[in-house]
Amino acid sequence: MSHPHPELGPPPKLAEGGLRVTPLGGLGEIGRNMTVFEFGGRLLIVDCGVLFPEEEQPGIDLILPDFTSIRNRLNDIEGIVLTHGHEDHIGAVPYLLREKPDIPLIGSKLTLALIEAKLQEHRIRPYTLEVREGNRERVGPFDCEFIAVNHSIPDALAVAIRTPAGMVVHTGDFKMDQLPLDHRLTDLTTFARLGEEGIDLLLTDSTNAEVPGFTPHERDISSVLRQVFGGARKRIIVASFASHVHRIQQVLDAAHAYGRRVAFVGRSMVRNMGIARDLGYLKVPAGLIVDVKALDDLPDEEVVLVCTGSQGEPMAALSRMANRDHQIRIVQGDTVVLASSLIPGNENSVYRVINGLTRWGANVVHKGNAKVHVSGHASAGELLYFYNICKPKNLMPVHGEWRHLRANAELGALTGVPHDHIVIAEDGVAVDLIDGRARISGKVQAGYVYVDGLSVGDVTESSLKDRRILGEEGIISVYLVVDSTTGKITSGPHIQARGSGIEDSAFAGVMPKIDDAIGRAARDGVLEAYQLQQLIRRTVGKWVSDNYRRRPMILPVVVEV
Repeated sequence: MSHPHPELGPPPKLAEGGLRVTPLGGLGEIGRNMTVFEFGGRLLIVDCGVLFPEEEQPGIDLILPDFTSIRNRLNDIEGIVLTHGHEDHIGAVPYLLREKPDIPLIGSKLTLALIEAKLQEHRIRPYTLEVREGNRERVGPFDCEFIAVNHSIPDALAVAIRTPAGMVVHTGDFKMDQLPLDHRLTDLTTFARLGEEGIDLLLTDSTNAEVPGFTPHERDISSVLRQVFGGARKRIIVASFASHVHRIQQVLDAAHAYGRRVAFVGRSMVRNMGIARDLGYLKVPAGLIVDVKALDDLPDEEVVLVCTGSQGEPMAALSRMANRDHQIRIVQGDTVVLASSLIPGNENSVYRVINGLTRWGANVVHKGNAKVHVSGHASAGELLYFYNICKPKNLMPVHGEWRHLRANAELGALTGVPHDHIVIAEDGVAVDLIDGRARISGKVQAGYVYVDGLSVGDVTESSLKDRRILGEEGIISVYLVVDSTTGKITSGPHIQARGSGIEDSAFAGVMPKIDDAIGRAARDGVLEAYQLQQLIRRTVGKWVSDNYRRRPMILPVVVEV
């Protein structure tokens, strides 16, 4: 197996007749999926998603792929193939189309409907090409064939990309549920046919590669939901991803069976479920859905609320309910169902919400105490089966953290893919398919791009470090006035602390040290304000560290008169 190397330089010019595959996100992480394919000077992008921030990224709303390596080549992009409608695969499309709005979007009916609704909020009207399984479309030099795959959202597709350099198959997210709610199976017959034709490079979903056996059926949840609904005596509140149509269908079916009415809460939930219903992907019995404003007229035992916030997102409906910051107030006897997976990194946020809901008397049902979620990704048994069908000549695990990528690579090796034909890459690493072999050729910039409100890319790792220090250690401001001629202090120092755990009165102990340091600087002829600020920062920082073992942000202000 080949592995990424931190000393990799930029990749050389692509050899004539070769195909370059460059993931800009989705490797070493769950989210931000984006892969760029290059052949003959033209580019094809598969997916363009976002990553959701973790606790150590305070104030950040979304994390985007880094478009730097393609920014000067936007005119070379033939199109963006979207494998399915989850945010980690389509969420960054508006930010790329801001730079070139006429890049064609290629995807299934539901996927395009979801991204078009999102783009409408950004006032972008995209060029779209609707495809379905079995279709084969020429996109510049890329001959794309679309294959049905089963996932936790309808209309998911894999794509086989044929070029003179060989055939690459990208699975997107998939599993092999044999009893899907929509009866749409992963098309193993087509994958077997492609395997017989010869798959030169296979890019495969790695999310569940560490999980033995087979992923349970989605329909297994139905009986558990009905049991929960049958035992609930007051309102039922279900939190799920706003795009999980299959899960919401089962909630609607359970509500209908127990004579309850359903209201959607949260803008994305209302929008996505409206789209799914209009397109026929969500089957809604007449009279089942009501506006949230009508709930006051219904008894608690006839109410179901479906909302966002299953990952503990601070501004989502469920978190606000837990914090008593929402029009819907949790009361004793309510039942809350978290019908989703726990994305790595969100554990603390989710348990904080569970505790908050429990505090107000809710019975919280989640993956840890009931089978209210099954994964949308293939487990190890399915991946082994899949590799034996596809028989890839080269393998590149995608979509997963490092442990997932490595486990997926080992599964491929067990089925006979030679170790030196398996590429474990990371974001930004270019992999060239030349003469039937896939090899790492270099690395392009592929860092995090942070969205903070209306700001895109302005927040740096340095400013995030400052935010973490402010949140964990607090801030100390030091203000003084010095004579610009003599360098002597004429006023101050005035010291204030916020969030540092140090009382303002305690700073009497550091005042003489600041006076001594400024005095020595004046005698040595050090009079510039910037140099004095650095001197104050070091003096106060050492005093705080020695006495309190803390490292707050220190903000010195020196005014010369």
